[in-house]
Amino acid sequence: MQEIVQQLGELFLQAVPTVLIILLFYFILRAIFFKPLMAVMAERGARTVGAKKAAEAAQAAAAEKVKQYQDALKQANAKVYGEQEAARKKLLDERAELIREARTAASAQVAAGKERIAGELAAARREIDATVAQLSAEIARRILQLPTPRPGRPSKEVR
Repeated sequence: MQEIVQQLGELFLQAVPTVLIILLFYFILRAIFFKPLMAVMAERGARTVGAKKAAEAAQAAAAEKVKQYQDALKQANAKVYGEQEAARKKLLDERAELIREARTAASAQVAAGKERIAGELAAARREIDATVAQLSAEIARRILQLPTPRPGRPSKEVR
């Protein structure tokens, strides 16, 4: 067993320069390669977080701008609707005024027509009243078959 321990000791002694070279490479690589690489990675992470925060802030600002735009659009629509409503009300008022004027004119025409018809009716009644006696005499003569009296001649009465 001693031989094995001695061989192991020689093997460890032969491995010492390799271990020292590996440790030396480790410290050199760590100082030259890994520290700058880790610093770049840390800076990249910080920039990524900063960019995310900036993007979130930009999204919040954009959302606020969209909200302002929508509010302005709603106000503009409300103003347009108000103007349309005012114009519609004005047109309806004008239309109602025209209808009222037309009704007034029509009722005046109807009243004038009624007066004219009443005048014509009165004239027709006066004419009928004036001719009633003549028409009744004519009717009686025809019924009784009397000759027609001529103007200027006395008529004969039948008994």
